[in-house]
Amino acid sequence: MSENVTESRIKASVKDSGIAALITAALAFMLVGMHTKIAIGGLEIDYRWALVGIAIAVVFLGRLLLNMYVWRVQEPRTPMFRMSLLGLAIIGAGVVFYLSNGFLGTFSGVSPMAAASENHWLWIAVVLLLAAAAAIVTPILFSMAGKSRGGGGGAIGAALEPLGKWSAVLLGALAFAIPFILIAWLGSRGSRQYLDLAILVLTYIMLGWGLNIVVGLAGLLDLGYVAFYAVGAYSFALLSQYFGLGFWICLPLAGVLAACWGMVLGYPVLRLRGDYLAIVTLAFGEIIRVVLLNWYEFTGGPNGISGIPRPTLFGIEFSRGDDGFAALFGLSYSSIHRIIFLYYVILILALITNFVTMRLRRLPVGRAWEALREDEIACRSLGINTTNTKLSAFATGAMFGGLAGSFFATRQGFISPESFTFIESAVILAIVVLGGLGSQIGVVIAAVVMIGGFEFFRDLQEYRMLVFGLLMVIIMVWKPRGLISTRKPTIGLVSRKGISADMVQEGQG
Repeated sequence: MSENVTESRIKASVKDSGIAALITAALAFMLVGMHTKIAIGGLEIDYRWALVGIAIAVVFLGRLLLNMYVWRVQEPRTPMFRMSLLGLAIIGAGVVFYLSNGFLGTFSGVSPMAAASENHWLWIAVVLLLAAAAAIVTPILFSMAGKSRGGGGGAIGAALEPLGKWSAVLLGALAFAIPFILIAWLGSRGSRQYLDLAILVLTYIMLGWGLNIVVGLAGLLDLGYVAFYAVGAYSFALLSQYFGLGFWICLPLAGVLAACWGMVLGYPVLRLRGDYLAIVTLAFGEIIRVVLLNWYEFTGGPNGISGIPRPTLFGIEFSRGDDGFAALFGLSYSSIHRIIFLYYVILILALITNFVTMRLRRLPVGRAWEALREDEIACRSLGINTTNTKLSAFATGAMFGGLAGSFFATRQGFISPESFTFIESAVILAIVVLGGLGSQIGVVIAAVVMIGGFEFFRDLQEYRMLVFGLLMVIIMVWKPRGLISTRKPTIGLVSRKGISADMVQEGQG
């Protein structure tokens, strides 16, 4: 009987995947297969049937994998799921690799590996295999760790517990050592690209931690967080332009101004929740962007603001000459010094954001945020002032967004409204959701994967948002609450047994 059920499910899954592939073929025939490009005398059509085939194969395999996952949820003990996952990943990696590199290399007389060495499709195939291995091995390890904690054979549990305890320390030490590791490995010129990428990742980590206060801790869906990012950037740029103030003076002022705008946003949405709150915050972000775009006399409009001053180290600038950083410390001048300084500035700002967030979670205001996230009605019935709780969450999250925006302005030296579009809010929110609502380390992992990982596929800019959407679908199906979800309250009651034992001891005393 079970074999008949298994056979019918396989047939149904293949049929469903085939229908999805046919729909993809119909849509991709014109949208992907025929691409217009500029040529001599006008436009000409560039036929890309290989991409259509890749799209059909990816959709078929992805739909089949999704059906297998649903099957696994219905019958958790079915061993076929993991084998199917591994097989599909291998098939998908082979399809991607050979369609894009193997055939081309064969026809051109070059080996497939040589053809793939200058193409990122090979690395996509490797990522598919690694993802399959992680999806198969990770549940096994955690299940074994859970069994070992329950009793018998605590080797894996004993190995994983110190890793979780010291992971923050190890990651922090690695973060501080990254510039020296890169310079020792790649030299000053070769390491600059990766240091710039590390600065960008840390900026998004800081933004993710700031939004995590609003969305992850307080449970308030904010789609306009980029507005506070823009307020911080323009606050520093305008203060330096009109008043000649430096970065270190404008940094706290930008945070305070962004926090004030967070409270301005908080007042109109006190009675809103869910989708209505998301729409209002989205509108607020667009209002800020449109104002920056059209107030030409004050903000420069679409031309933006240039000549934003760089940060200094206690008044020492990173420039050539006798007054520069290199001359004062007896070093030969190199532009990498300023990049390293910017890296440590954003690293310290991100660590401050994390420290303040973790401390606030243990204070009454942090527990009020968590109570508001779980149930607003119950939170109000307990006597908690939900008005102040929401405003404090918006203001605190906006302050860290403003600090990150101020750093963004001094790092770029130029800002314009085009840097603060809705897609930035979507990316920051995706980092928080994919990493896990309320999880600090989850935000770090998601930011490294989404921002750092996508930068390595810059040549595939056309498919970046496609991969972005596919990644979100996979994570939301596999882990609906994010990679690392911490919905557990920060402070809880002790066990009943412990309370009764204490009461007995006090009674005897």
